[in-house]
Amino acid sequence: MDIWIIEDEQLAASRMAKMLQQAAPQATIGAIYATVADTVAALKQRQPDLLVMDIHLADGNSFHVFTQVDVRCPIIFTTAYDEYAIDAFKLNSIDYLLKPVKESELQAAMDKYKRLYQQPTAAVPDWTSLLQAMQPTAKTYKQRFAVRYGEHLKTVDTSAVAYCYTENKASYLITHDNKRYIVDYNMDELEAALDPRRFFRINRQFIISVESIAEMLTYTKARVLIKLNPPTKLETIVSSERAAAFKQWLDDSPAV
Repeated sequence: MDIWIIEDEQLAASRMAKMLQQAAPQATIGAIYATVADTVAALKQRQPDLLVMDIHLADGNSFHVFTQVDVRCPIIFTTAYDEYAIDAFKLNSIDYLLKPVKESELQAAMDKYKRLYQQPTAAVPDWTSLLQAMQPTAKTYKQRFAVRYGEHLKTVDTSAVAYCYTENKASYLITHDNKRYIVDYNMDELEAALDPRRFFRINRQFIISVESIAEMLTYTKARVLIKLNPPTKLETIVSSERAAAFKQWLDDSPAV
């Protein structure tokens, strides 16, 4: 059995490879791809027996793979978010696993794959419902946050947020007038809640608004150094894995 891992985080890909080797010792990890572009190019050449695919990749949403190539193999989806059309995935894919993926859940997904697809009469997956679920919807994003302010609570409109960051396991909002508020959300939750037309996660620590960018400088290995307004003493560099998607976001976002 040939399995491909589609995952843009190197540590997550390595962990998944080890888990798959335990869940299916007879399988071979044929390839690991980190981008939509590389995945599409590879699938046009040949297709594996099974894909284990993260939904968020370095250059965009992995759903875009389905609009560029006819995927004929079954898929186990993985993601840090639970906001997607789970029913459609359950119908058309092997499983939908939330990160961090548990060994028992992966084992159950592999057992399901064997029951459904390692049979002489195994059917080719039909991705129609998944493609329909991908159609744009009028998703609403967070309009304001309830924050702690001394002994009080107050609300902060997302339009006032310049950027968010995490430090010492706490998450903070920084407003355009340079006020800092702690919030009860982790960075994954903030990324999912904020409108991606205005906000972009440049690395594991920072989510920035397009309005907060004061200056951008080229950095090593195609990375970009961001100078923010209000300024911060923390390092604000777009990770190499997110650099291509960041540049695309700048093209799609309002002018800086």
